[in-house]
Amino acid sequence: MIHSWNDLLPMLPEIFLLGMTSLILIAGLYIDEKRRGLVHFLATLALVFTAILTLRDFNVGERVSVAGGMYIRDGMGDVLKLFVYLSTAIVFVYAKFFLRTSKLFVSEFYTLALFSVLGMCILISGGNLLTVYLGLELMALSGYAMVALDRDSPVAAESAMKYFVLGALASGLLLYGMSMLYGLTGSLDLTEIATRLAAGDHPRVVLSFAVVFIVVGIGFKLGAVPFHMWIPDVYQGAPTGVTLFLAAAPKLAGVGMAFRLLTEGLAPLVHDWSQMLGFLALMSLVVGNLAAIAQTNLKRMLAYSTISHVGFVLLGIMSGTDAGMASAMFYAITYALMTTGAFGMIIALSHAGFEAERIEDFKGLNQRHPWFAFLMLLIMASLAGFPPLVGFFSKLYVLQAAINAGWLWLAVIAVVMAVIGAFYYLRVIKVMYFDEPEHEHAITAPGDVRLILAANGLLQLGLTFFVGSLTAICYAAWQ
Repeated sequence: MIHSWNDLLPMLPEIFLLGMTSLILIAGLYIDEKRRGLVHFLATLALVFTAILTLRDFNVGERVSVAGGMYIRDGMGDVLKLFVYLSTAIVFVYAKFFLRTSKLFVSEFYTLALFSVLGMCILISGGNLLTVYLGLELMALSGYAMVALDRDSPVAAESAMKYFVLGALASGLLLYGMSMLYGLTGSLDLTEIATRLAAGDHPRVVLSFAVVFIVVGIGFKLGAVPFHMWIPDVYQGAPTGVTLFLAAAPKLAGVGMAFRLLTEGLAPLVHDWSQMLGFLALMSLVVGNLAAIAQTNLKRMLAYSTISHVGFVLLGIMSGTDAGMASAMFYAITYALMTTGAFGMIIALSHAGFEAERIEDFKGLNQRHPWFAFLMLLIMASLAGFPPLVGFFSKLYVLQAAINAGWLWLAVIAVVMAVIGAFYYLRVIKVMYFDEPEHEHAITAPGDVRLILAANGLLQLGLTFFVGSLTAICYAAWQ
């Protein structure tokens, strides 16, 4: 219940984002194609001011609950939201160039993306099963429409249909698990659910089914095996600008959802869901890395790579400790920055009528554009986890948390899979530096794309000097 205007202050960033998104939605109806850049400017401005409002009351150790516990404002949520805004702003820069060259530069892309970001914020701050589900559906429904943005592409339409059908199935399973939790505890509030689960004697079979359905829903939204079927087809079939968006910000929101549901609502059942997450992590690491080796399409390879990275994120979450959760948050943040750079490079090398989505399209890149080859080298090496890049530290912290939680055997398998996974990243590097170029296409990307791409690549090395500060923020969010 909202009792006063003070109850709305913690939700001010979301309220502002909703207002700006509605304004952009209306403005898009009256802005002609030649001035469509104004929509891009307003959308980016909305993200900037939403981030400022989030930072205004940012306190990593403070927790505020309003609206009867339906909305929670805490350090964990604020950190994830800030990086959701940052990754989405990066996506907007890359996507503007891609959408123009593909003749898809429409205001609907920005309104759908912002509505999806709003859903992510609600999802991350959900303190109630109802709030979590509403945020999840707002994020997901916007994503379904974005995948089908290119109405003339049968591949995009097919990908959107697969995404929608499988997403609806996963949402139904998650909702069923939530309904079973409500039936067992008589409450929708996550904190109250945890209290009643710890104090009550509930039917074990029903409780196990509830946990299974919730883990299945989380697994699908993160793209863990065996709920990964949609990722390769959607990543390859969707317009690259949309794929870039789906690969970054929603993963942060999915991690936030896992934190809320598992560590708050199902905290007394940590032994049960950690075992399930262990299985999902193992399968994701094995299937993701082995399947990625066989791919020749870079977007599809990065899709299977995403699945393997989800396995590492689950390693941190399954530990059930503050250190494990903080390491999973750190991994998700750094992965979002890495994957935006990888897909951003595909967009930068593309031009009208040509999309550089095959690994062969990167042949001889060092001979044609050595600076861009160096940036791609940093991004691929960081994704592989080579020291001293930030991707190495993200894997290291997750493995430490898993070992400390008693999952030594799984950590060993993760290291082996990471070594195997390095092969397909090294293949991209080998193609760039040792193969002869097949064409001499000039890079036509504008200055803002080049600037953000340079920042994306150099951050893989530059963040190494700030790893301590970023990990300290992530750890403080769980104190």
